[in-house]
Amino acid sequence: MEETLVVQHVRKTIGKKEIIKGLSFSLKKGEVFGFLGPNGAGKTTTIRMLVGLIRPTSGKISICGYDLQKQFTKAIQHIGCIVENPELYPYLSGWENLEHFARMVPGITAHRIQEVVELVGLQNRIHDLVRTYSLGMRQRLGIAQALLGKPTVLILDEPTNGLDPVGIREMRQFIRSLAEKEQLSVLVSSHLLSEIQLMCDRVAIMSKGQIIRIDTVEHLLQEQARTYWSVDPIDTAKQILQNETTLLGEKDGALVTIYESNETIARCNARLIEAGVYVSGIERKLPTLEDLFIELTGGETID
Repeated sequence: MEETLVVQHVRKTIGKKEIIKGLSFSLKKGEVFGFLGPNGAGKTTTIRMLVGLIRPTSGKISICGYDLQKQFTKAIQHIGCIVENPELYPYLSGWENLEHFARMVPGITAHRIQEVVELVGLQNRIHDLVRTYSLGMRQRLGIAQALLGKPTVLILDEPTNGLDPVGIREMRQFIRSLAEKEQLSVLVSSHLLSEIQLMCDRVAIMSKGQIIRIDTVEHLLQEQARTYWSVDPIDTAKQILQNETTLLGEKDGALVTIYESNETIARCNARLIEAGVYVSGIERKLPTLEDLFIELTGGETID
């Protein structure tokens, strides 16, 4: 799959402190990429480098094949960005806001403005004053602004910030449709891990200036799957499971092992029954992204 944004060995030093320590990752066309990091991980600094607000100390950022440092103008025209709540003029209509921002980008026509209005679903309210918009509508208008220049990569920092549950779900569905229908690469940072889990194809988990894991959400969670054994007597079962598989401990009255193949589980179950252990339940459980995040970062606070 075509790569649209490539980050290679990027470092950032401020004063004598190295904030970003050799980041490398890429975005693919048509995917939603989650960017997670606790406080102080360097997530915001990384986003600022991606959109050209600050320069990396070393390393390379390429957008659609253009070097962000050496070919800044060509590279940055492929990026659209919204950081938290977009800054809009409340005394102007949505359309007038977009006209104002369109003047800053050469070649934006009224037809293109109409296209992005329809894309974000604001056609029924676009001529109303922005001060009458809900927060979700303002977020959509901000994204419309970011889409005016037909970017290839869209960076959204906390796009669901302040939205109610219905607004969060609508924003999630909207972001997924941008990736699938418009084939945009969308990088999303959010502290709502449950939303990242539902929204993203891949995630990068950052800690202390480094990416500690990057993979599909499904694969990350599958790796941490656990098998819960409801057994009696538990001491006999514990000894058998220790011999047959990796026993992780005991939780809520059940023994917990790593999740292995169906053949291994069947063999363990047979050994337990042969030893006279009553097995009342075998359950496979996947962790949430929040569980995984806490395990990988050692319980650091999410940004």
